[in-house]
Amino acid sequence: MIRVGPAGLGGVKEAENRLESFKKLGLNACEIAFTYGIYIKEKDAKRIGKKAKELDIKLSIHAPYWINLNSKEKEKVEKSKERILNCLKIGNLLNVELVVFHPGYYSGMDKEKCFQNIKKQVLEIEDERKRLGIKTKLAAETTGKINVFGSMEEILRLKKETKIDFCIDFAHIKAREQNRITYKEIVERFPGKMHCHFSGIEFGEKGEKRHKETTEEEIKELVKALPKDREITIINESPSPTKDSVKALKILREQNRISSL
Repeated sequence: MIRVGPAGLGGVKEAENRLESFKKLGLNACEIAFTYGIYIKEKDAKRIGKKAKELDIKLSIHAPYWINLNSKEKEKVEKSKERILNCLKIGNLLNVELVVFHPGYYSGMDKEKCFQNIKKQVLEIEDERKRLGIKTKLAAETTGKINVFGSMEEILRLKKETKIDFCIDFAHIKAREQNRITYKEIVERFPGKMHCHFSGIEFGEKGEKRHKETTEEEIKELVKALPKDREITIINESPSPTKDSVKALKILREQNRISSL
């Protein structure tokens, strides 16, 4: 099954109406953007999660940008872990499957030392998640800038050694790899269920510069590379995520990858 939807649900008051509007458009996924802070409180989370379940819209969360599990400052690491755990707690109330997060920065360190530092913090978060009985899981995202932790190799290794999930950001990988890898090659690197971010991307020699609207050609190229025997969620992160999600939905239907009903 392929699910498609935008990044961003909007404010708490309009959340249920937004979910209704997504359903009418045929969209069945949405990633809640906690990128600048966790704005949904416990009292609202259950209500919003219940509505999403009624509408069969799969929710995920993007954790705040202010996360660095490899900071040289212990206080920043602890604050980062606290933000991730708070996302997991709210995610559990929202009935969210995944909390997507950027693990951190190299911070001028050797890449192996950086990996080991991040791995240690992730394992500690996982221990606490399990202790609290939280079903929502973590998914480390591939990143688009070459000076930021999150290459395909690093995310795959982190998954293998900590058992957390992953988020494939096709635009980020395209930028980081300077367009030297195809969508098909990316898909082949990541096994099993796929939670994906997708959009157009502008990049330079240091990687990602900014997201841009997704062209039909880019969507068709991605759809061609998607396997037919895996569960896939595609979250659009362009400046017009709902419009581009509908555009992707239309192409998926035209290519008989999802039902036209």
